[in-house]
Amino acid sequence: MEKAYKLLAKANNISHNEAKMLIDRGLVSVNGMRIKIARMLLRENTKFHILQQGIPQVILHTDDFIAINKPSFVNAQEVLSFFEGYKLINRLDRETSGIMLLGTQAFLKQAIDEFKHNRVYKEYRAIVCGLFKDDRVIDTRISTQKGQRAFSRIDKNGQEAYTFASPIQYLAKKTLLKIIIKTGRTHQIRVHLASIGFPLLGDTLYGGKDAKRLFLHAYKMNFLGHEIIADLPQEFMLE
Repeated sequence: MEKAYKLLAKANNISHNEAKMLIDRGLVSVNGMRIKIARMLLRENTKFHILQQGIPQVILHTDDFIAINKPSFVNAQEVLSFFEGYKLINRLDRETSGIMLLGTQAFLKQAIDEFKHNRVYKEYRAIVCGLFKDDRVIDTRISTQKGQRAFSRIDKNGQEAYTFASPIQYLAKKTLLKIIIKTGRTHQIRVHLASIGFPLLGDTLYGGKDAKRLFLHAYKMNFLGHEIIADLPQEFMLE
């Protein structure tokens, strides 16, 4: 038995520090499950899989803003490091992939107003465990506690939240969902789906089964006359 980061470093001819960083960012899996502890003891013949390294793909570039397809396991500050001179218009959770918008300073207020007044169409794809059989509207209120790590819950005294979920495809007791949200509360989709017994695959914070990533992807957005689509990652293809 040997520490995971040492085995990973040897297998991929990288430094111990690089191996630790990959594991800490959740980019390494064994048998389809993420490794969460760099010093975890594993067998010498362990086979590792390193997930995508996290370079955002530009989907649309205008004079005022950039739309990117953010990979999973990349946080907001890492995104900004790729695009000097731009500011965040919207955010995604670190493990959520898909459409993020970055704007020039002069454009920022107009862009944020579009989101604030719910004038942006936002469509997601999600995978949940279980057979999600019918279209559902979930409009229970949500409150959020913010600290080192945000946590949201259903709360009748919380903020209004609206989520529409519709099944697209089934496979092996999993369901690929189309999700439309009209509000943008912290962890809204995750909390709403968990509240009706369908937590996201990979969302251990809200009761989901552990997996190599959180299976939530910001797929489509209509923003100031632009229709923006971020292709689904390969792991979302139920076959």
